[in-house]
Amino acid sequence: MIYILLSICCSVTVAVLLKLGKRYQISIIQAVTINYLAALTLCFLFFKPEVKALNAGAPWPIYIALAVLLPSIFLFLAASIKNLGIVKTDIAQRLSLFIPILAAYFIFNENFNSLKIIGLLIGFPAIFLTFLRKSNQLKNEKGNWIYPVMVFIGFGVIDVLFKQIALYKTLPYTTSLFTVFCLAFLVSLVIVAFMVITGKTKIQLVNLACGLILGIFNFGNILFYMKAHKALAENPSTVFAAMNLGVIIVGSLIGIIAFKEKLTRLNYAGIILALAAVIFITLSQNVVR
Repeated sequence: MIYILLSICCSVTVAVLLKLGKRYQISIIQAVTINYLAALTLCFLFFKPEVKALNAGAPWPIYIALAVLLPSIFLFLAASIKNLGIVKTDIAQRLSLFIPILAAYFIFNENFNSLKIIGLLIGFPAIFLTFLRKSNQLKNEKGNWIYPVMVFIGFGVIDVLFKQIALYKTLPYTTSLFTVFCLAFLVSLVIVAFMVITGKTKIQLVNLACGLILGIFNFGNILFYMKAHKALAENPSTVFAAMNLGVIIVGSLIGIIAFKEKLTRLNYAGIILALAAVIFITLSQNVVR
């Protein structure tokens, strides 16, 4: 369980760092760029990817799609945390698991059992209640709802694409992960270079330092999550449940206690339903179809 706890800590720390980015006026795109440089370097050191095994037959369209999506969604993640807080953003990110579940049914013809259906039915009102705001908040934060929606959709699509990579058995998954990080770094670098040339941003050491720390914790989340699955290979649903529930609970506590994020009673009801949805979906994985 130590790996699960470490993965949860790393995941929530990434959200906290993005939250603090607003306070210290960090350039998120610069931090995200260095984040991927740090992640691909650590990926190379820890996983020893078989780079020479890459060829024209590799799933390059998926790699490229992920390379564009990852930094883009990272920016929406930062904007969502900045405008709506850690609690709601973490829930949007965790409930994005509904998208690969629906993709499994509609695209890959996977059968659904009653527990998974219940989890989905609980999950959608959970999303609605979590992001429900008072009328005065709606006036002050008009348009901000787009950020968690993009986080929800983006992370869901990214999950589907990574699952497609996992099905490609010719290359080790870690090699594909390294390739995606490399391409994501290049895409982010192009964006930063364009912004510097056009005078929209300036390279600052604080952004690079923040990006390095962000990359370490971002990679730590992936590393410990994979180690948890390896250590508990016979109980993958345990890892799945503990990770998602843990991030929602810890993220909510930090958001409410440390950053004084204000939630209504309906928002709290949404959090409870979100936890219930994850539990039902996890239980559904243990049911023999």
